[in-house]
Amino acid sequence: WISPQFKLYLIKEFQRLKDEELKQLGWDIRRNLTKINYRIHTDAIREHLIPVELSREQINLVYASEADLLNMALFGKTAKQWRDENPAEKGNIRDVANASQLVCLANLENLNAHFIQEGLGQPERLARLNQTAIQQMRLLVEDRAVKKLGGKNDEE
Repeated sequence: WISPQFKLYLIKEFQRLKDEELKQLGWDIRRNLTKINYRIHTDAIREHLIPVELSREQINLVYASEADLLNMALFGKTAKQWRDENPAEKGNIRDVANASQLVCLANLENLNAHFIQEGLGQPERLARLNQTAIQQMRLLVEDRAVKKLGGKNDEE
C-alpha cells in the first residue's frame, strides 16, 4: 500500500523530471541550429581568408574575427563585449540566445560563407549581414514554428 502523499510526491517529481528533460532537449535543438551551417562557414573562411603561411594562433584569430562579425551583425556586440557585460553568465552569447536568434544566426553563417566566396570585405559583409539580421528577426520573433522550439528569452 502506497500512501497518497507519497504517490502525489512521485507524480510531481516525475513531472518535474520530464519538464527538465524537455527543457534540455529544446536547448539542444536550438543550440544545434547554429551548428548546421558551421562547416559551410568555416570551410569558406579556411579556403578564402586564411593564407597558408599563417601560424595556428593567427588562424584562430581569423576564425574569431569572423565569429565576432556574426555576433556584431546579430547582437550588436562582440563575444568579449558580452562577456565583460555579463561576468556572472556561464558560456557565451550564443548559449543564452533565444530560438529566433539561433535560427537567424544559422542563416547568417550561410550567408557570410557566400559573401566570403564572393570576395566581399568585412565592412561590406557586416553591413549586409546586419540588414539581413534585422529583417529576419522581425519575421522570426512572430513565427510559430520558431516559437515551438521554445526556450528562454524568446520574447526578447
